[in-house]
Amino acid sequence: MSDALQELGAYIEAKRPDCVLSWDVTRGELNLNVTLTNIAGLVEFLRGDATCRFSTLVDITAVDHTGRAKRFDVVYHLLSMYQNHRIRLRVAVREKDMVPSLVDVHPSANWFEREIFDMFGILFSGHPDLRRILTDYGFRGYPLRKDFPTTGYTEVRYDEVEKRVVYEPVSLVQEYRQFDFMSPWEGAEYILPGDDKAEGAK
Repeated sequence: MSDALQELGAYIEAKRPDCVLSWDVTRGELNLNVTLTNIAGLVEFLRGDATCRFSTLVDITAVDHTGRAKRFDVVYHLLSMYQNHRIRLRVAVREKDMVPSLVDVHPSANWFEREIFDMFGILFSGHPDLRRILTDYGFRGYPLRKDFPTTGYTEVRYDEVEKRVVYEPVSLVQEYRQFDFMSPWEGAEYILPGDDKAEGAK
């Protein structure tokens, strides 16, 4: 399998030097680092070329690298059921870059791209309906960015007095932030090392 993927990687690089920056085979999958501008053309080539036949778009996701100028990797997973091969395409993008949509090539990209927009704030040019898909209408921020606070910015709850759902700024009481970090296994025969709570109970 590895030799076939090595040959396939070399073949794709030779056929599409305008797209492929580098490639490798890791854990039985072919990984290509590709250019942003030609991503749609490359995916169309991978689907239609007789040697490749990557007809199935399995997933699109993203990774946040906060320390880089090109902060995000948009990652595409494709499957060739004909050749039994998998391929991963990685595109490095800046925060304000527009990534060409794949909806015209693979209609299933629609919701994947909406999810990436919702979670990371990455924009897709040519998308027919780019709006949030997992968070609420008035949601602020992008939850899968590494600088997004784990508590979020607002909390949603049902107010019994107003008889409706209300949105409020997050306010955590101090007691919520204090943990004793001691073992919950009080009364157990085996006591974990350093379990002061258990020692005090003797």
